[in-house]
Amino acid sequence: MEIFGIHLVLILLIICCPVVWNLLKWVWFRPKRVEKWLRQQGLHGNPYRIFFGDFKEITRLQKDARSKPMSFSHDIVPRVVPELDLALRNYGKHSYLWFGPRPAVIVTEPEYVRDIFSKLDVFQKPRIPAFRRLSRGVDSMETHKWAKHRKLINPAFHAEKLRLMVPSFYLSCADMLKKWDEIIPNEGPCELDVWSYLQTLTSDVISRTAFGSSFEEGRKIFELQREQAQRIMDKQRSVYIPGWRFLPTKHNRRIKEIVKEIESTLMSIIERRMKLMKVGEGSGDDLLGLLLESNIKEIEERGSRFGMSMEEVIEECKLFYFAGQETTSTLLVWTMILLGKYTDWQSRARDEVLQVFEKRKPEYQELNHLKVITMILHETMRLYPPGVMLNRITTEDSKLGNLTLPAGVQLILPIILLHHDKEIWGDDAKEFNPMRFSEGVSHATQGQMAYLPFGGGARICVGLNFAMAEAKMALAMILQRYAFKLSASYSHAPFTVVTLQPQHGAHLILEKIKD
Repeated sequence: MEIFGIHLVLILLIICCPVVWNLLKWVWFRPKRVEKWLRQQGLHGNPYRIFFGDFKEITRLQKDARSKPMSFSHDIVPRVVPELDLALRNYGKHSYLWFGPRPAVIVTEPEYVRDIFSKLDVFQKPRIPAFRRLSRGVDSMETHKWAKHRKLINPAFHAEKLRLMVPSFYLSCADMLKKWDEIIPNEGPCELDVWSYLQTLTSDVISRTAFGSSFEEGRKIFELQREQAQRIMDKQRSVYIPGWRFLPTKHNRRIKEIVKEIESTLMSIIERRMKLMKVGEGSGDDLLGLLLESNIKEIEERGSRFGMSMEEVIEECKLFYFAGQETTSTLLVWTMILLGKYTDWQSRARDEVLQVFEKRKPEYQELNHLKVITMILHETMRLYPPGVMLNRITTEDSKLGNLTLPAGVQLILPIILLHHDKEIWGDDAKEFNPMRFSEGVSHATQGQMAYLPFGGGARICVGLNFAMAEAKMALAMILQRYAFKLSASYSHAPFTVVTLQPQHGAHLILEKIKD
């Protein structure tokens, strides 16, 4: 019996030693080795603190920043990304943060950003645990799988297909304005928080253009994804612990329920469409139909391994729905806030709209004639980019400019810092000046990789033209009918829930324009 006990202890030690050793490497030895390496490259940051790194400080900074509104200013970095602001103030542009045991180098040089975007195999998106992702669509894929999905999705966003979706933009905008007409009197101004209406508008658009259904039918997906996004953001402010997602916590159970319900709803939509296609009623001109058509064609011509499975189609639909709704709604709300503040630019934009369209329905080709509005949208996304940062990770020991980085180092591409950098944009970088885009984006950036509201390089957002056309249509129709200004009750409080949003809404004073 005693010998058995000794053997049992030895077996447990043999089993436990590798586990303990790997744990120590993860939480201490590797971080300390990488920290030494980074400091030798001239990078600076807080000393590594076991397991948590800078998480506790980051959480505190973000909580403090969100606790109260700020005065109206476009110097929003300290409120939106206080951890980056503090790191740069303490250590300069060549700095890093600790997200648990993993360091994250802050990349602020446009030439380094260009290098990262040009080497897709070396600088990849970090792997995000499944329960922290809104979808497993093309945005989270790499190498050959990304290339396959991108190829299948691209046809749905060609210009000739986009033209067919513009009537859906118009119908959704008309529905929103009808609701405003019922609230706002014919005589005199009225205060309205436009944020929720713009969210409904863009959800309606993506429901119609992606699935051919109205917003009412797609409401379930939208509301579930919004809750999922909030829960994911809350968890991302804590250290990731492997295996934690398997515990039956209230949060984990709710996330599973959300995912199951979203996938069930999407599956029923897809199955209905597949049945219609089988009886020869066509795929339809919406994004789902175009994706299914592209997928079936690829499978017929090259074989099933070149196409998507039904599960992959569902994941792309999740991405369509969330990305298509979130990006445009945030672009529109910040544009209205800025035009409510700078009413001279609002007047210039309205004059252009009335000159191009008068009071009639905007047509697709004419949207390209809205030069002033295009400048305003670009400047809005420069000051208030929908996504404030991108993340990449080194898959191998890599060169980045004059830096040599070990495999496994995270890279933060702080879009908002690049967009607000005076060295790139001039002394008025934190001022609203759409004229900087009067000769286009390339001229405004002097060819630098410094303007990234839709990402950049080969992985630039496939829905860029879709979002811009939708935003132009919505803004043109609003300006045709309403004049507006910021309400005294508006609280300036940009914050992130996946995208950059107004924490306390967008309270504007609207007044109908008399014919």
